[in-house]
Amino acid sequence: AMEEPSSAAGGGEDLLRMADNTVNADEAAIAEEDEDGCEGLWKLPAECSVRRRECGRCGRPQKVCLCPFLPVHPLKVSTCLYIIQHPAEESRVLRTVPLLAACLPEEKCKVLIGRRFSEDRYPELASVCRNPNTLILYPGAGAANLEGVEFSSSDPCTIIIIDGTWSQAKDIFFKNSLFRVPKQVQLRSSLSSQYVIRTQPTNACLSTLECAAIALAIMEKNDYIKETLLRPLQALCSFQLQHGAQIHHSKEHLLKNGLYDKPMPKNKRKLRRMELLVNNVKI
Repeated sequence: AMEEPSSAAGGGEDLLRMADNTVNADEAAIAEEDEDGCEGLWKLPAECSVRRRECGRCGRPQKVCLCPFLPVHPLKVSTCLYIIQHPAEESRVLRTVPLLAACLPEEKCKVLIGRRFSEDRYPELASVCRNPNTLILYPGAGAANLEGVEFSSSDPCTIIIIDGTWSQAKDIFFKNSLFRVPKQVQLRSSLSSQYVIRTQPTNACLSTLECAAIALAIMEKNDYIKETLLRPLQALCSFQLQHGAQIHHSKEHLLKNGLYDKPMPKNKRKLRRMELLVNNVKI
């Protein structure tokens, strides 16, 4: 015979049901109070977010326009720049390529955005890469110093510069066979980066604008070009520092001086790169 539930068990179930009903009633009361309290808010008009107006030349918000620091007229240069920009750079607020483009004629500074560049999709770029007067600015063991490069013809030269973090630039350079066609060059410069509002891997690393400024000054044999191109970058950094930005030392500087406060990477390759930075080994 089945045992009937004891009266104690039945009483416990009744107590549980009563507790559940009490909780539900309390939740309903709280929800009703919240609805009453927010009743006025529902009637407020929705505010549309308005994007700050940007200057059509320097790309900065109009209130912090850097046009006073740009040349009145675009610089006259014979060298053409192709800036290969990683898509992540396009959305950065403090980027330098718009300032560079604002200083040069439109036909002398062409910006291509992407990660992969095939000959089928970019026939013009492929043609440029195969031109013997085209150089790609990317440091490495096989790169020649730009100052010592000699050209067989007097035709205008083209320099390709990859714009992105060092890991992004490395990915673009090695995963696009087109970029290994031109002669690879590097800068032999003692200039420390003036782009102090963004962290660089080493003390010798430069921003895209700084690389372009030095390269153009060498190719055109005119230091005024470098001074003119660096002026808006100096103004940008000065403005940011005056309004709360901090000076960013390179990762190399932070590691050597015991100031690196982020967790050390677990990846052995990245850890090895940090060891090389500390020991002054060129990477």
